[in-house]
Amino acid sequence: MGTEPPAPSADPRTPVVVDARGLDAAIIADAAARIRAGHLVAFPTETVYGLGANALDAEAVARIFAAKGRPSYNPVIAHVADVAGARALVTDWPESAARLAERFWPGPLTLVLPARDVVPSIVRARLPSVGVRVPDHPVALALLRAAARPIAAPSANRFTEISPTTAEHVARGLGSRVPLILDGGPTTVGIESTVLDLSTAVPTILRPGSITTAMLTEALGRDVATAESMRGDAPRPAPGMIERHYAPRADVWLFDATDVGDVVAALAERQTRQVPGVVGAIWRRPHAIPEVTRVMRLPDDPIGYARDFYAALHELDAEGTALILLERPPELPEWAGVRDRVERAAR
Repeated sequence: MGTEPPAPSADPRTPVVVDARGLDAAIIADAAARIRAGHLVAFPTETVYGLGANALDAEAVARIFAAKGRPSYNPVIAHVADVAGARALVTDWPESAARLAERFWPGPLTLVLPARDVVPSIVRARLPSVGVRVPDHPVALALLRAAARPIAAPSANRFTEISPTTAEHVARGLGSRVPLILDGGPTTVGIESTVLDLSTAVPTILRPGSITTAMLTEALGRDVATAESMRGDAPRPAPGMIERHYAPRADVWLFDATDVGDVVAALAERQTRQVPGVVGAIWRRPHAIPEVTRVMRLPDDPIGYARDFYAALHELDAEGTALILLERPPELPEWAGVRDRVERAAR
């Protein structure tokens, strides 16, 4: 027999966090009913936690934008349970989309394709295309199937802030802006999906991620292009194309291993000015920087680094760190997704 649906929190500033890892039928059914009724539900995917609403309900999606403080020029991705769900949202399903879905779905790849009229303009940032993907997480898939709706779900955080990889991150970042959080444990990929635009003549990566250029090229049998970031308030064809993103409250200094001497000198000068606050660091290998009092050591491989990066930023921010030193990732293709997040966090 299933458990009872979660009761409202006694503190209106505190969201209800429910452990959904057991895929309890009552918990999933309650969350799905909330989605169908136009309410918000935060839930885990393999990449980051998403702030979800019925993707076909413009008013519900508007609640996502309000909760996040997200500008209307930044579209949201529609999550679906399967290929049939994706095809119901787009006017064209080319052979390239079929090939990529077969290879990478469920998984951290979003495909941008021409949208049907059923997709509200707020989802698409008023553009003619929509991003769709099938997430690779049991809680997300159970929610999608129970809701029987596509779910629009950008990362469950305030706009430009650090993306959440645990339910605790969501609760701390959004508070009462999200009434229900499904806890599915820490995410396994740790950075947002790769976004590939198939609505143009040349397939174009709009946002790098764990599905690399080499993997896409091999799957498609042709080269793919990479788009640049966009400035101003022109509508973006995909999320993640804003220059400053995924950023902590702390100041961030980005440095190369060859710049350690300059960093030490700059920190010494900072001390002479008696600038307050703890100095933390995130790096893949140790560096002799005496002023650093808190070090988060991440794996020296792109998969492990991506999995742990946001969590490290969250931990340093929660401790009130004033300055974070970030070592620049290698200029290698397999590090492109991590490098993108590190550089945007430091802007």
